[in-house]
Amino acid sequence: MTTPRRQLVAEATRRLREAGAASPEYDAAELLAHVLGTTRGRLVLVEEVEQAQTESYRELVERRSAREPLQHLTGVAYFRHVELAVGPGVFVPRPETELLAGWAIEELARAVAAGRREPVVVDLCTGSGAIAKSIKDEVPSAHVYAVELSEDAFAWADRNLAGTGVELRQGDMAAAFPDLEGEVDVVVCNPPYIPLEAWESVAVEARDHDPHLALFSGDDGLDAIRVLERRAARLLRPGGVVGAEHADEQGSLAPAVFSSTGRWSDVRDRDDLAGRPRFVTARLAR
Repeated sequence: MTTPRRQLVAEATRRLREAGAASPEYDAAELLAHVLGTTRGRLVLVEEVEQAQTESYRELVERRSAREPLQHLTGVAYFRHVELAVGPGVFVPRPETELLAGWAIEELARAVAAGRREPVVVDLCTGSGAIAKSIKDEVPSAHVYAVELSEDAFAWADRNLAGTGVELRQGDMAAAFPDLEGEVDVVVCNPPYIPLEAWESVAVEARDHDPHLALFSGDDGLDAIRVLERRAARLLRPGGVVGAEHADEQGSLAPAVFSSTGRWSDVRDRDDLAGRPRFVTARLAR
């Protein structure tokens, strides 16, 4: 017994839309492609779906309808040009963070063009290793270091960064890489930045499935960014740069963490593709 592919996807899309999934059409297609071991683009070649695969698909759709993250169901997240294994215990990388990684990659390219043929970059709070892996993928000559505090997330990062040449360590970013102090060209970080009081406003997929260590950061959401500012000032060489993601409501507050210390020049906030404040960058004063 088989079921038409179009019927299955249409049913799943309706179910996911009713459940409040942000992208029901995409999720419905991605889940079926996962079950069939193919890609969304090649689903058009499938006319009928076998009963066993139909049952597996419907089970995944129900789990997604309960707002379990799509990436937990497929086990894969895509970030810039790299693929990452993800699941319970690690923050699922978001598309908006690709802009922060792209900024870091551009800064490293400038360092190479300026004569620093093997620039040094540190990724603090690496989580799944998404930023570190993408940087090493696009700037192979860079020495890339990453640190993660959570044991669960570290295990995912270790898996994703194996064989890439990225040096991964487990520990607190507040004291990470003492052996690199004063030698780093770029520090990049996607820290926790959600205020504790904003609990109810967080999307179910993140609130109920992402580790809280990767989400919440004190009453105003800036505790981790304050730690980052202090650590980056120790790690960077004079003239080195730091970039950190933040919530769109923190477009003036996050830059103020840097500008208020007197240690930084060129403090600048940058928008995402939707025009919302997304990450702050700063240069260590010479």
